[in-house]
Amino acid sequence: MINRKQFLKIGSLGISGLLAPAAFSIAKTRTDLDSAASENLGARQQNLKFGIIADLHYDLMHDGERRAQLFIDAMNQQQPDFIISLGDFCVPKPANKKLMAIWAQFKGKKHYVLGNHDTDGGFTKQQALAFWDATSPYYSFDDKGFHFVVLDGNEKDPENKIEGYPRTIAKEQLTWLKQDLQQTKLRTIIFCHQGLENTIGGLDNGMQVRYLLEQINSEAGFNKIILVLTGHHHLNYHNEINGIHYVQINSSSYYWAGETFESKAFDAAFYKDHGILKRTLVYQDPIWATVSIGKKEITIQGTETVMAGIPLDQTGIDVYKDVYPITSKVDSRKLMY
Repeated sequence: MINRKQFLKIGSLGISGLLAPAAFSIAKTRTDLDSAASENLGARQQNLKFGIIADLHYDLMHDGERRAQLFIDAMNQQQPDFIISLGDFCVPKPANKKLMAIWAQFKGKKHYVLGNHDTDGGFTKQQALAFWDATSPYYSFDDKGFHFVVLDGNEKDPENKIEGYPRTIAKEQLTWLKQDLQQTKLRTIIFCHQGLENTIGGLDNGMQVRYLLEQINSEAGFNKIILVLTGHHHLNYHNEINGIHYVQINSSSYYWAGETFESKAFDAAFYKDHGILKRTLVYQDPIWATVSIGKKEITIQGTETVMAGIPLDQTGIDVYKDVYPITSKVDSRKLMY
């Protein structure tokens, strides 16, 4: 039986009382520092907005061009400061130049996160990056008084072999990340394909990375890292852990239902041409989000659709099979920092 990884590779080819006074004192100092930092940083920060889309899976979708075009049309109308793909965008094969031509219709800045499927079919990270006109698998940049970090969660840990695709941030990148975060004085937003706090196929050393972020905030004396945005899991949720917001951006295309799932959303002829989609719940229309960051709050404007062909409650699937409920939307949220 062909498993999901094999299917995706085929497709690519055609995150005590005694101590109480001290704890209170630290908290008070932290609060004072946070207020002072907010005042200082506020002078530099401008309202910023970016468009974000995750897991397009252009190589697998029967209507990938339509989905990409609808996102780009919306971004051209809204004119965000930049757009970013959270990974599993496309492999770097010639046929996918059609996608890049659509993406080029947005004349603003574009950023890309590497997903585990962007190198399917034997392609390398450097080939994928070059195809997207990107330069590095991980890097940082500043925009309107905010600091942004793009991580590569697709590294191998030589001391810890895991099944499936590599999903680690290795030592060299961790060292770079620590130095980068220590050097910036700006509020920081982090992008990574895999969830740092999802234990079902998420970043294998996610706890280690989260602790690093928390230590950076502690050293800074204020919440320097305010938001982590991830894809990969094709889900829709938000967690706040020790003052840092972790938001999962749902796939723009589908939910992976499993290798034994038999979708009835389309007819036999459709699945003959798009066999892997029989293992999915396809979203009727693409979904994405815009993220606006002000001086004290983060506003996420999500989008939603329905399942293609058949309502979710008629699919027979356990909507909590991956803990967070299956849905065809990206929630709108207002988060304070």
